Amino acid sequence: MRLSELEAVVESLLFIAGDAVPLTSIAQTIELDKATAKAIVLSLADKYEQENRGLRIVEIDGSYQMCTAAECFEYIRNMYQSPQRQGLTQSLLETLAIVAYKQPITRAQVEGIRGVSSDHAIAKLVEKRLICEVGRLDTPGRPILFGTSNEFLRYFGFKSIEELPPLETEQADEPQEPLTT
Repeated sequence: MRLSELEAVVESLLFIAGDAVPLTSIAQTIELDKATAKAIVLSLADKYEQENRGLRIVEIDGSYQMCTAAECFEYIRNMYQSPQRQGLTQSLLETLAIVAYKQPITRAQVEGIRGVSSDHAIAKLVEKRLICEVGRLDTPGRPILFGTSNEFLRYFGFKSIEELPPLETEQADEPQEPLTT
């Protein structure tokens, strides 16, 4: 099969999936090794970018997804006449940051860090599909463990969770040596 034909197949796979497709699945479908499949996906992604097309192919945690170009957002929004997506409140951002950096984490552990009830914040983040259940803690009651989702990666433009910026330490604000009197 020629490169243009392989690109057409990959393009149709990504389009029809509507969600991120693992590179392994792409490689198996086109019956090529992962390195070749990745080269085809990246070649196609470059073409979309260079031709300034309305679609893009983005990498999300080792998977690839077709999405609209950011510069087309206003036009898409106008077409559907929907209000701009509601932002995240301070409490939602705070809770989301804790989950992102401490995952997997239980609701009780989040509340221990925040010092306040996080029921509402966790429920809203699950509703917005920014966090999800990733398992259960092996303790009495088997509390739910939460972690970030692929939607979190898309929302913030990360390829993987490893791209989170490093946490600032509070040590810079603390004196280096104990004060003596």
